[in-house]
Amino acid sequence: MKEQQKSDTAIYRQYTDLSAMQIEQLKRMSSFFPFIADLAHAHLLLYIKTRDGDKYLVMKHHKPHTFFSQFELPAAGTMIAVVEEPLVSRVFEQGKAIHGRREWRLGNTLDMYAYPIKDGNDLIGVVTLETSQGYATSSSYYQLLEVAEMLLDYSKRQLTPDLFSPIFAGTGIIIADKNNRITYTNLSATRIYRALGIYHLIGCRLPDREISAMLHREIIDSSRPFEKEMQVGDLILLQRDIKLEEAGVMQRRILLLADVTQVRKKEREIKIKTAVIQEIHHRVKNNLQTIASLLRLQGRRSKFPEVKAALQESTNRILSMAVAHEFLSQHDKEEINVIEVTRNIIERVVPNMVDSDFVLESKVEGPEVVLPSKNASNIAVIINELILNSIEHGFKDRNRGTIGLRTEITDEEYIIELYDDGIGLPADFSVEKAKSLGLQIITTLVQDDIGGSFEMKNDHGTRCILRIPKIYSGGEQE
Repeated sequence: MKEQQKSDTAIYRQYTDLSAMQIEQLKRMSSFFPFIADLAHAHLLLYIKTRDGDKYLVMKHHKPHTFFSQFELPAAGTMIAVVEEPLVSRVFEQGKAIHGRREWRLGNTLDMYAYPIKDGNDLIGVVTLETSQGYATSSSYYQLLEVAEMLLDYSKRQLTPDLFSPIFAGTGIIIADKNNRITYTNLSATRIYRALGIYHLIGCRLPDREISAMLHREIIDSSRPFEKEMQVGDLILLQRDIKLEEAGVMQRRILLLADVTQVRKKEREIKIKTAVIQEIHHRVKNNLQTIASLLRLQGRRSKFPEVKAALQESTNRILSMAVAHEFLSQHDKEEINVIEVTRNIIERVVPNMVDSDFVLESKVEGPEVVLPSKNASNIAVIINELILNSIEHGFKDRNRGTIGLRTEITDEEYIIELYDDGIGLPADFSVEKAKSLGLQIITTLVQDDIGGSFEMKNDHGTRCILRIPKIYSGGEQE
């Protein structure tokens, strides 16, 4: 937002002779333009005079969210010859609002309402509202225009921008006069109130009492006191109450009602589903830990070192999977954080791999890599195998060592590097020819399940590089 404001300031200074205060006024007003465009069901364009006087610059163009439009109008940043915008020119000359028409395609016209933007006696810009004749010719459209014009003047003040955040299709719009009597309702508002058993709105006072009688629940966000959520009958409504006041006296009241019943229902379903999934991950983790305990117990009873070693390796693999499921059980999102999982494996699984007097240092650097949960167990097993490989081979006959994780994110892939400062790889080493079960597991998981690539090389120890394509992993291209 700040960068956009800097950019706007630079454009104003480059092309106009407006003062710093006038520029700030236009910038302040611009934050309310999307709301005004939505309310008026019209394209809103801000024209400013350029320094040479022969052209206008379209500084802003906001398309309404409240109806579908195919109108081809000048985009923001477009330079237009003065002679091509006669209505805008008349407003700049006369300083008064004008209603006319624009031909946007051969034989097709738009109703165009142009309003002067003034700083005292200086005319610093012109705002146009352009809409189809279908809207402009309706008997109640003048009500929206009247409020839109009031809002243009109102937007010069220091107001809370959130109060005038955009309106979207399906939102009920009600306008009341200074006596709180309804003068305008759109079709969406009429439908909402009919569902509540209220059929007559125009000319009536805002039916707060009728709604209050049916109110089951009301929530007011302290950060947005002008907005509240209400459960009325079977409906859940989000209400935004905007009061346009002059010297403390209300001039107009705009009530916006959005039916969020289905949205809240989906949110509840997602919360329940998330809780169930988290509980499943928690139980899977507990079951894996139980299996690991049984294997550990079996290993202690075995008299054969080879069997003990095999059971210990299996125990470590199962515990690494348990770490991944524990992570998923504690987070709402079905995603796995590679850095956090690696840290958990080093803290909880590695102590079972090394002697009590072995000193292991760990390093982590790079951005967080977050992958879908479908990769969670695979990633945990891969990291476990790489760490186990470093401890067994890289740190052989040593009492200390360092294992590090380095991550990188490119436009196409995630890069995960796990390295150690051990003795390194044999000169004739090849991943493809290696007979190690751990490396075979890694290669299978990386290539077949994750769709990535894997390599190992010497670099002051051993460096293992895992590359995961974003598309395959479910990540979005940046």
